[in-house]
Amino acid sequence: MSWARIMAPLSGGQGDPAALAAAVMLAEPFGAEVAGVYTPADVADVMPWMGEVFLGGVQTTALESLKEAAQAGEKNARRALESLSYAKLQFITLSTPVWAGLSAESRLSDIVVFGPEPARGRGPLAEAFQQMVADEQRPVLVAREGLKIGGVAAVAWDGGKEASRAARLALPLLEKASRVVILAAPKASARSFDPARLQAYYAARGVQSELDVTRETGDAAQLLLKAAQAAGADILVSGAFGHPRLQEFIFGGTTRTLLNSDGPSLFLSH
Repeated sequence: MSWARIMAPLSGGQGDPAALAAAVMLAEPFGAEVAGVYTPADVADVMPWMGEVFLGGVQTTALESLKEAAQAGEKNARRALESLSYAKLQFITLSTPVWAGLSAESRLSDIVVFGPEPARGRGPLAEAFQQMVADEQRPVLVAREGLKIGGVAAVAWDGGKEASRAARLALPLLEKASRVVILAAPKASARSFDPARLQAYYAARGVQSELDVTRETGDAAQLLLKAAQAAGADILVSGAFGHPRLQEFIFGGTTRTLLNSDGPSLFLSH
């Protein structure tokens, strides 16, 4: 298996260079294209809030300020992409409706790369992250410091739909890994599952893996993070938002804990 197009949403901010560097790192082993997609704040989303509150010249000034900020952000994002020494680069600027353009670009990309801040719900790309993972159900890489392609990859497994989708979609990444470890915490899950089934699935596709099954009870996310650290994982593959997003937001959940952790980079799929 292979990937041909890696997409990195850009905000024109300080996080763009690191996200692009991670996208290039991911693309190089496959000779894939890197698409830097500038994702500005959408004026159409702001207009309803102005309504009758802003009148005449005040409204015009506010819109002009937004346009100027978008132009400055685009310039910064383009500069960040053009500073890369990689042959297959593409720069795309989205226009209103931005959400629709972002969706369209993601549907023609194999994986979407974000830095850690949007994944924590911070910064201008936080909503784009939610859109990619939960709404578009695109595989996403949350690139953190120390990201390494070709190192140790850990796969969180509970036999569920989200976990199985992530485990399958991550195969190109696992094929490049020096070591693959399947992590499972059966006593922390309400499901009954056999991790050896996933190991056999991978073996049939030429990926050799190890099993690390903890018999501890407690919070599944914390157990998985502990096991990933013990394995020296560079990337943790996991399903995302196995519960409704509102429930995850209010009560927390495995995904929320992983996103807010200081653990390895994450490969997520919903």
